[in-house]
Amino acid sequence: MTVSVLLADDQATVRRGLRLIIGTQPDLRVVGEAADGREAVEAVRRLRPDVALLDIAMPRMTGIAAAREILADPAPPRVVMLTTYDTEDNLEGALRMGVSGFLLKVSPPEQLFSAIRTAARGLAVLDPAITRRVMAGYVGTPAGPDGLTPREREVLVLIGRGLSNAEIAASLAIGLSTVGTHINRLLAKLALRDRAEAVRHAYEHGLVRPRDP
Repeated sequence: MTVSVLLADDQATVRRGLRLIIGTQPDLRVVGEAADGREAVEAVRRLRPDVALLDIAMPRMTGIAAAREILADPAPPRVVMLTTYDTEDNLEGALRMGVSGFLLKVSPPEQLFSAIRTAARGLAVLDPAITRRVMAGYVGTPAGPDGLTPREREVLVLIGRGLSNAEIAASLAIGLSTVGTHINRLLAKLALRDRAEAVRHAYEHGLVRPRDP
């Protein structure tokens, strides 16, 4: 069985490279391309591919927004997100809406082929690099008595020390948007209204002391 594939990326060189690479496989066939999210939605509805490869960062409509529209159709294709970013918020947002895979653009061709074939069979695909990151962040790190994960508690401590979101991102080597996700979660879990209350909570519960740097 031949798997039909749609490519969506705002960079023509990336689309050309993916087309050439996928074209080396006798059971995979690129049936169309799109330069932005809106084009991707229209192309999917017109060409009805088996699998759509969507870049997350596209103009006019992001890959996440395009995936949401595509997957809302009665008989959608499998959607695999392609990106240079492996931030947790992108991962969670994509998986939450029902995409079949999440693959980094730097993944070797063999992983790309496997991802397309696996998605076409209705199974989920996650880039090994992303899997390792998720495992490191969540497996073996249960929430504490306050409901916070160790990473959320780290973010809370840094908020208490007066660090900005950008400084927290640099300190923990995570994306800026991921910091925002952690902050929103810890505020919700602790029933705090804003950053000022988070600072007060950190001091009142001994997570931060006045002499901490």
